[in-house]
Amino acid sequence: MVTKHADKAQATGAGVLYIVATPIGNLDDLSTRAVKTLAMVDLIAAEDTRHSGRLLQHLGLHKPMMALHDHNERDQHSRILAELGAGRSVALISDAGTPLISDPGFILVREARVQGFQVSPIPGACALVAALSASGLPTDRFQFIGFLPAKGSGRRSVLESLQAETSTLVLYESPHRITNTIADVIAVMGAGRELVLGRELTKAFETFYCGTAEHVLAELQQDPHGSRGEFVVMIHGATPEPDSEQTTLETDRLLTILLTELPVKTVAKMVAEITGRKKNELYHRALQLKSGG
Repeated sequence: MVTKHADKAQATGAGVLYIVATPIGNLDDLSTRAVKTLAMVDLIAAEDTRHSGRLLQHLGLHKPMMALHDHNERDQHSRILAELGAGRSVALISDAGTPLISDPGFILVREARVQGFQVSPIPGACALVAALSASGLPTDRFQFIGFLPAKGSGRRSVLESLQAETSTLVLYESPHRITNTIADVIAVMGAGRELVLGRELTKAFETFYCGTAEHVLAELQQDPHGSRGEFVVMIHGATPEPDSEQTTLETDRLLTILLTELPVKTVAKMVAEITGRKKNELYHRALQLKSGG
């Protein structure tokens, strides 16, 4: 299914669903395009209408609003789809940052796409991207986890499943659980795992805590403001385990068997999916084996 640019879609008589990013703290981060979009739409769906009402008041905008949050999205999304079907445009905003990133909206956006409505992003602030950009940790590969489970056993279970992950891990955490979460990182991944915390990003008391997990926990506990505000937790990925001689031999054997029936490119892709190794590396090794190397 091909969807059109928002301006063209409006000409067909259907409304447009705009996904509008709002500031994560500093109101100056709201883009000019976001302000124009909020001023233009017929309805604003907000995670918390009281919270977002203050933003609209700051902008001097008076717009019909409705609440769309985790507890009512399944019931309320049909009302928004009806508005779109009637030719009215709707802006979806969350309390802060980009909607759907650990915020409600997935059901609405998916159903709007299924029904053929135009869904147009109005990009802007996003806490995980802002934090990563200033963290000093590798950003070429990262995995966003969202919020960990509230209970310690569930939190540690998730961390254990991610212990060997080599990409940078990014998650959100609330102030009343942050010290327990860092303690669990130490228990599962080790006191020496590199860690960066971003607190109160873009606000007056923006703070980054950097170092080993043990050092960061100590800094957090010593800071009188360490349990205030929202946190982005970034964990350096695990060091990749070097391939053993046995693993290399097994991979070569698998490549050799498959090369008798399949082309090199297909073999490399299949073995990459089976072993988790890089496809390019396997492609070159398959070429060597095929040529008798």
